[in-house]
Amino acid sequence: MAEKYHIPVKAVPPRFKPIGKSTVLDWGEGCLRCSRCVKETCPYQAFRHRTFDNSSMTDTIDSLCKNCFRCVQGCPRELVTKAANPEYKLLGDPYWTKEIISVTWQQAETGRIPVSGAGYGGPFKGPGFDSIWTDMSEIVRPTRDGIHGREYISTTVDLGRKPLFLSFNDRGEMTMPVFPLVEIPLPIILTEPSLGVGKSQVRLIMAMAAKTLNTFAVIPAEHLNDRLRPYIRHLIPQYAPGMLNSDDPLLQEARAVELWDHPNVTTEIDRLKSRYPELLISIILPATGQGADRCQALAGAGAEIIHLNADNHAQGYHDAQEKHLKDLTRQVHLRLVEAVLRDAVTLIVSGGIAMAEHVAKAIICGADAVAIDLPLLIALECRLCSHCQEGDDCPVDLGKIHERRGTQRVVNLLGAWNNQLLEVLGAMGLREVRRLRGEVGRAMFFEDLEKEIFAPLFAKPAGSEVMDRDPN
Repeated sequence: MAEKYHIPVKAVPPRFKPIGKSTVLDWGEGCLRCSRCVKETCPYQAFRHRTFDNSSMTDTIDSLCKNCFRCVQGCPRELVTKAANPEYKLLGDPYWTKEIISVTWQQAETGRIPVSGAGYGGPFKGPGFDSIWTDMSEIVRPTRDGIHGREYISTTVDLGRKPLFLSFNDRGEMTMPVFPLVEIPLPIILTEPSLGVGKSQVRLIMAMAAKTLNTFAVIPAEHLNDRLRPYIRHLIPQYAPGMLNSDDPLLQEARAVELWDHPNVTTEIDRLKSRYPELLISIILPATGQGADRCQALAGAGAEIIHLNADNHAQGYHDAQEKHLKDLTRQVHLRLVEAVLRDAVTLIVSGGIAMAEHVAKAIICGADAVAIDLPLLIALECRLCSHCQEGDDCPVDLGKIHERRGTQRVVNLLGAWNNQLLEVLGAMGLREVRRLRGEVGRAMFFEDLEKEIFAPLFAKPAGSEVMDRDPN
């Protein structure tokens, strides 16, 4: 049996106090001086550890409180109350919600799966990835050792092109080229966020985290400096059209590169492969309405890795602005299946991958792996306030975070996500994440249910419109 993949998580407290969901209002007037005050019985000892944060001029209890409401319910004079924190309400946007940001902070701090303990209080379904329900039928049959015990669930995926068949000559020698293939133990690679300040430091943290996690970080080739060079085996230099120089020394050291798609990209790949046959080459292209056609053409021309990129809100570009990444991924996956090319090429998707469950759902839609960007910034305490885009100072000084602290927080985040992926796979009865790819039979899509089940139930029979107008 292969050695279990282990992510070394370690608690890393935040540099700035996280913005709490609510604030505690603690009144002293009328106190009965109970022998055992509810503040002393707080299970999280929030009242005992509260201090005053001089940098934000706030009481730290808001970040320590876990909203169990034990103190609110227990005080006989009702002197402890809770109120919504107005600063929390301003976090994020309709896609990168305040709940996603808050949970990501917790995961980056602890490396653990967040547990609310109060059940799910959200809507029955939502847009995008929230319209997919995964089959958790195996969750009622826990195994003897549990998924974190001796039972092994593999999250390893392959990057590269695979032959659809093998051929040998009379002497038993293979008569076809062997393509380079790299295994990564987690179906996630890191890619540079489009937002944020202090990008030089963020890139260093990405490179160090990629090495620790044994995965890759995609970084524009023009930004690969001497600080990043020691991590080149875990970096994927990315080249814009017209920027690739075949004599670039990086090409001799890197295991993979990424090229932005353009009309002559296959010619460029052939030229590159003739000099560096062991180099993995990924082609990144925007998720548009022509994405499926282009991916089929690239796969047919011998592409090894195709990277489909959506915007930060998981929406397509240009004529596909109204389409979600899950739908665009399914289109590409099914097109490659129809062309009998799906098993030949690796498909990576990115843009709007905000939570661990998005990883599993993107793979169900047909991706082999995902690339994440903004969650890396949130792990470094970013608040997605967009002040940096307006030229204002960063409230959390992203460029000043120490690389070791930042690396551990990114590693913690991926450790929590990996454990959630294991939970999903275990609950679905799968022992390998490769088997999850395109397994739509293990999921239900609300749009399909609405069309196949609800629409026939509530559709009016033919001729009913005439009857409605003229019942006689």
